[in-house]
Amino acid sequence: MELNKIMIVDDSATSRMIIKRCFQMAGYQDATFIEAEDGLKAMSNLNRAEVDLVVTDLNMPKMDGTTFIKKLRLIDKTKKLPVVVISSMGNEQLEKELSEKGVMGILRKPMTPEKVTELLGE
Repeated sequence: MELNKIMIVDDSATSRMIIKRCFQMAGYQDATFIEAEDGLKAMSNLNRAEVDLVVTDLNMPKMDGTTFIKKLRLIDKTKKLPVVVISSMGNEQLEKELSEKGVMGILRKPMTPEKVTELLGE
């Protein structure tokens, strides 16, 4: 999967740094990374920039990841945008709901470059 621009949405700056580093180590070192601390900021960023992939946490203030994904799917420009969820939870019902919303996969915390590679099929 060719990824030139990746948006990372997580309320923790440390988590965003770790996610970015994992993607770089998985072979996406040339990608441009756009960061947002919640779904509201991410929606604003998406109005200004097109991205190839969104990587989002679920638990965030202002707009959580589930609401953010729902809103993405309502907009023509982003309704088919690939989304990966970062989560520490192992909830089958939630995974089913996310899959129905078009989420391409869930990366479990702690993240590793190997998990990124496995999910994206590189």
